[in-house]
Amino acid sequence: MRRFKLSDPNFSYDPADPEGFRAGLFRMGPDAGAKDTGTSLYELPPGQALCPYHYEWGEEEWMLVVRGRPHLRTPERTEQLDELDVVFFPKGPEGGHKIWNETDESVHVLMWSSVVFPTVTAYPDSDKVGIWTADKAEDLMARRSSGTEYYDGESHPATD
Repeated sequence: MRRFKLSDPNFSYDPADPEGFRAGLFRMGPDAGAKDTGTSLYELPPGQALCPYHYEWGEEEWMLVVRGRPHLRTPERTEQLDELDVVFFPKGPEGGHKIWNETDESVHVLMWSSVVFPTVTAYPDSDKVGIWTADKAEDLMARRSSGTEYYDGESHPATD
């Protein structure tokens, strides 16, 4: 059994994250040996968001507010949450969400979900779709508006 203390997390920050999306990450799943589920604690400093507004096609997600009062945008509304609020995000557009911090104190949110590869994440505000394969060399982020047709670039074997 692997035990974690949410009261004493070791957050890592990705220096490549742009201003407005600088969230700390304490990922527990890999350290525990989890293969089919993931659990991460995020720290949102004042003025920062966890991710752009998005929804998942392959995974259900959950969120628990551990500390602070983050804002949450869903397809229905935008609201400020309280500590110990729990929110479920189903697959598809009805599970769309964005979490950010408009307060003067850091916010901690615990997120957990199934882990599915390959999977697809949609970012409707920026017209993007991400394809995640568990192999970074095969992952892809593309604009929906690229509109490549199914047979684009293909030829019939008899004409090769």
